[in-house]
Amino acid sequence: MEIGTKLIKINWKYRVLFAIGTGLLYAFILWLFDYFSDEKIYTTNSIIFQSVFFGLFFGIGFPYINQKLAGKFSNKIGHSIKPDLSPDETVEVEGPANLFRGMEGVGGKIFLTNKKLIFKSHKINIQTGQTDIAYADINQIIKRKTAKLIDNGIRIITKDGKQFDFVVNERAVWLDHINNHLK
Repeated sequence: MEIGTKLIKINWKYRVLFAIGTGLLYAFILWLFDYFSDEKIYTTNSIIFQSVFFGLFFGIGFPYINQKLAGKFSNKIGHSIKPDLSPDETVEVEGPANLFRGMEGVGGKIFLTNKKLIFKSHKINIQTGQTDIAYADINQIIKRKTAKLIDNGIRIITKDGKQFDFVVNERAVWLDHINNHLK
């Protein structure tokens, strides 16, 4: 079973709001450059044209392109990630995830097997490899926010005090599956 593999689609209302906000921020930055420079760098018409173009591209065009290409790219990478299992071990649940190793958010997949939790990175990372956490070694699971804003983080603390910070889609579903294995 796979969890968290659906791409989130942004509706047009949020795309337009993002385009307007991005364009206004870009116009403000251009105005600041012009205000603090000794010479006139941009005309008012130039600032308006650039900010409208920038807002439309990053608010509407970029998410559209990302949505079309990201699914193909992530599916290609995601299907090639296979964990190293012991002979009597089977994967029950899997899905995309990130594991923070120091400052790097290492991309890959998380697997729940009949014996342990496994994180296996994809090859497009600085730090690669597999991290195994036996269910018997897990002391505590804590919900956490990524960047103190987004409710998609899980912190696993082992009995020897090690902390593993994951970022997953559908956090509640992952927590249910992990807690079922701990019982």
